[in-house]
Amino acid sequence: MTDSRANPTSQCPYCGVGCGLELLPPGEAGKSVKRDADGNPMWAARGDRQHPSSLGQVCIKGATVGETLARGRLSQPLYRPTLNDDFQPISWDSAFDLLTGRIRSTLAGKGPNAIAMYGSGQFHTEDYYLAQKLLKGALGTNNFDANSRLCMSSAVAGYTRSLGSDGPPCCYEDLDHCSVAFLIGTNTAECHPVLFQRLLKRKKRDPKGLTIVVVDPRTTDTAKIADHHLAIAPGTDLALLHGLARLVIQDNGFDSDFIDAATEGFASYTQTINAWTPGKTAKFCGITEQDLRAVGRLWSRKEGVLSLWSMGVNQRREGTAVVSGLINLHLLTGEIGKPGAGPFSLTGQPNAMGGREAGGLAHLLPGYRLVTNPEHRAEVEQAWGFAKNSIAATPGLSAWQQVEAMEQGKLDLWWVAATNPLVSMPDLERVKNAMQRCPLVVVSEAYADTETSHYAHLLLPAAQWSEKAGAMTNSERRVTYCPSFRPLHGESRPDWEVFAELGRRLGFTEQFSYKSSAEVYAEFTTLTEGRVCDVSGLSHGLLQAHGSQQWPFPKGHEPTRISKRLYVGKRFPTASGRARFQSEAPLGLAEPPCDVYPLVLTVGRYLGQWHTMTRTGMVQRLNDMHPEPRLEMHPEDAKAYGLDDNGLAAITSRRGTLTARVTLTDRIRRGSVFLPMHWGFTQAEACEANTLMHEQSCPISKQPELKASAVVVAPAVSVMKPAEQQTGRLESLRRLLIPALR
Repeated sequence: MTDSRANPTSQCPYCGVGCGLELLPPGEAGKSVKRDADGNPMWAARGDRQHPSSLGQVCIKGATVGETLARGRLSQPLYRPTLNDDFQPISWDSAFDLLTGRIRSTLAGKGPNAIAMYGSGQFHTEDYYLAQKLLKGALGTNNFDANSRLCMSSAVAGYTRSLGSDGPPCCYEDLDHCSVAFLIGTNTAECHPVLFQRLLKRKKRDPKGLTIVVVDPRTTDTAKIADHHLAIAPGTDLALLHGLARLVIQDNGFDSDFIDAATEGFASYTQTINAWTPGKTAKFCGITEQDLRAVGRLWSRKEGVLSLWSMGVNQRREGTAVVSGLINLHLLTGEIGKPGAGPFSLTGQPNAMGGREAGGLAHLLPGYRLVTNPEHRAEVEQAWGFAKNSIAATPGLSAWQQVEAMEQGKLDLWWVAATNPLVSMPDLERVKNAMQRCPLVVVSEAYADTETSHYAHLLLPAAQWSEKAGAMTNSERRVTYCPSFRPLHGESRPDWEVFAELGRRLGFTEQFSYKSSAEVYAEFTTLTEGRVCDVSGLSHGLLQAHGSQQWPFPKGHEPTRISKRLYVGKRFPTASGRARFQSEAPLGLAEPPCDVYPLVLTVGRYLGQWHTMTRTGMVQRLNDMHPEPRLEMHPEDAKAYGLDDNGLAAITSRRGTLTARVTLTDRIRRGSVFLPMHWGFTQAEACEANTLMHEQSCPISKQPELKASAVVVAPAVSVMKPAEQQTGRLESLRRLLIPALR
């Protein structure tokens, strides 16, 4: 079907659901022009009914995205030699001279591994792809990582280990076909609201045909609709999955034909789970044996079991093991590769999937290739037109390793693009101190006043979604074309154009001679041919003409709205063609509670905000939904620690202290407390939750355990403000920026 609508359509730039939006220009159809607080005419947005992923549905963030596009923007490159200086405007030519000079001197002095970039799931695929080509090909360093490391890298590692490749095997239509929805480590109602509404409508339409299980220490809005809510103790997920698997075997609920024909490692797996008896599992997880057995029966006796997970699983020291533990249950029961069944990771960002396809992590290359594989490196070097061995044979620095390298004085250049690590990283004071040791911190950003900007030397104004054309891939592997429907803001440039220009200035003219993002995408697709994530048949033109398409989409494939599932033939992209059972003993939390820090702090999102509030913080309606961050605490815990509802609490971990107002609620289990992660030091209600979180990570995925930290709470007498030096930086940057934004 050819899309002939007059208004532009796109994929929403917020979460990984990837909802379709129809964009309405200011004053459409004779309506009065609505303006933002700075007087800029605003676009409106509504759900695109023709988009297969969302069917016209949209959440409040997507509906208000038009209100965020012009306010608070960075308009021109800014530079300061030291963090004690004020920013001064410079030209793009001067900015490129700074970058090329630093890169050349670093390559000559310390080598390529003294350069690193930290990118983002907000990149378009074209941005991601050229960043890989620039760093991994032209500069010879694999030191590109992205905030997907904090988001989905455990899912990537789990899929790869268990099934042979990254890539969720399911699609959103499975929500309409499953008989059991098993949600673990996901507050879908607030983090992926359109999918939650689809699940809720299905439940109301067919209450007996769908059983919902939610595994979460909190009684979230997601858990409130569950038939079974397992409020397990934090860090006990893997033990729960092992205990359920043992019950499935005990109940003869396993699929022996599928296990024999399509898997390996079953014998070792059964030895691991055998120790997790129902009694031991229930006690370890802090739930009743009755509840455990009830959920075990669902896995044993139901067909169409769909599991969904997100950060509550991934952001763990044993994140990869938990992902594999969940996939184990699907392999055990044969619930994969068919309608309504399979392990389905819900991506946190709009193009985290596209980034993985483009090679956007420190161990990856485009097309789901690995830097450690010599054949993969040779294929990419040849395609890119670089000499043999141009691509380094070892993985680059992951996100936290880049911070450690700055601490140790090993990085000369840290380039942050389209993300705000001084809110989203763990142990934020340590990150700030590390950044102050790096000679050149570059931040490519659409918005002027982010926390990370206050620790930068060079700010580059970035074109954002709505101002540049490119592709994004959502959680169900659906690729959507996102057009440029607004003019560039000020002197902003698309990220891919900046990377290409820098590549040319460094002498790689032929490799970076692109005239459009469509050319970039066309080159990228050739590197996916024959791979699991094959999009060699896609192009900007096809996506514009026929709408979004799911991969795999090889050359010669016809556009379709029919959803695809992976592994329907029970063959997997492993050496043996079989999926692999993984066998790991549960480790629990990396930082368990103790006598000094007796509570477990977990962090998460609010419905009305997204990530670090860079965009959503511009919308008054969203701010009114959540005027301040609140500490959720069980009334019995509050009584024990002398805290009252709406009182001020000091929350202290081994890394620092912050304050927040208390909300007493029995929706959280005793021994745990909750804070939202959105607020940084530039917000009026500053509450840097990740200051308290530790950096320990999964040894396989390198994803930090951002979901659990040991803390103690006590009554506070005043709100703790940013340090005087940090406040000075706020004033210094705003002296230059704020007048220009009015």
